[in-house]
Amino acid sequence: MDINLSGRLVVARLEEVTAQLSAGAAAPEVTFDLTAVEALDTAGAWLLIETQHQFQARGGQCEIVGASHAQAELLEVVRNSIPEKLDKAKPRHGFYDWLDHVGQKTWRAISGLVEILGFLGAVIARLGYVALHPRRLRLTSLVHHMQEIGLNAIPIVSLMAFLIGVVMAFQGAVQLRQFGAEVFVVDLIAISVLRELGILLTAIIVAGRSGAAFTAAIGSMKMREEIDAMQTLGLDPIEVLVLPRVLALIFVLPLLGFVADIVGLVGGGLMSWIELGVSPGMFQTRLYESVDVWHYLVGLIKAPFFAVIIGIVGCYEGMKVGGDAESLGRLTSTSVVLSIFLVIVADAMFSIFFAIVGV
Repeated sequence: MDINLSGRLVVARLEEVTAQLSAGAAAPEVTFDLTAVEALDTAGAWLLIETQHQFQARGGQCEIVGASHAQAELLEVVRNSIPEKLDKAKPRHGFYDWLDHVGQKTWRAISGLVEILGFLGAVIARLGYVALHPRRLRLTSLVHHMQEIGLNAIPIVSLMAFLIGVVMAFQGAVQLRQFGAEVFVVDLIAISVLRELGILLTAIIVAGRSGAAFTAAIGSMKMREEIDAMQTLGLDPIEVLVLPRVLALIFVLPLLGFVADIVGLVGGGLMSWIELGVSPGMFQTRLYESVDVWHYLVGLIKAPFFAVIIGIVGCYEGMKVGGDAESLGRLTSTSVVLSIFLVIVADAMFSIFFAIVGV
């Protein structure tokens, strides 16, 4: 079937031309003759090519003939400019598809870990340079972040530790009372809080509070191209933004852990007094007799490592933020989840290590 087009095939006449082209929709073979077409713009060329694709998709044949040299060039340009339609991906339910998906996820996780280690190396190198040139350390920024991370976090950390101590004492009392061993609740509270729960839960709170703040602050600067401006001025973003935050965490997280330990013991002692009748004096005596100082030192040793993990991950994810708000929100969430995950993994590795060395 031949469809002879004439006149001006431009955007103003698309509706009229569309109706004319649809006249041959039921024919198996159609030819569009442009011999009488006086003018053709990109809208008209797109309509011809799109109609040709529709015919071919239904299994028919469609040809465009009679185009002048200029019209043929325009049709070719428009044809090359139309993006190819991607076939919808088929659902993947097979074992090999699942294995491929797991492999890709694993490889991305390993690649991300390698990038974080590279970022850690850059921070350590810059720390060494600052150690050789102490005047380059930004004390004002360091003190500011110590206040934000440490001093302002004391209320929430103290509340968390107090409640943990209360819960540990109450649950321990319920179980130990069955065996007449209520006095051992002191050992349960002290070892659990000093060795594990005090510093671990403090690190988790700091990761959710300060780690997310690091990512959001640095990511916002990245979105507004402030980091690019700093580099243009000859300032190193790691020295100016990352190093003060990481050092502040290393300094204040052990102090927050100490606060959590003390408040957790107070909460546990208070509940032991209320629930079991263990007086504060008896609680203190039992604490001195049964709890070694190494239980406290084990928790204290973990604190700087947890601080480095939280600081590096938070700043690294902030540096990855692109120019849109979606990446900022996504990477802030990733920062919190990854920090908490790595802190728990590190805590498990420390537990295994201290068990092996007998501490």
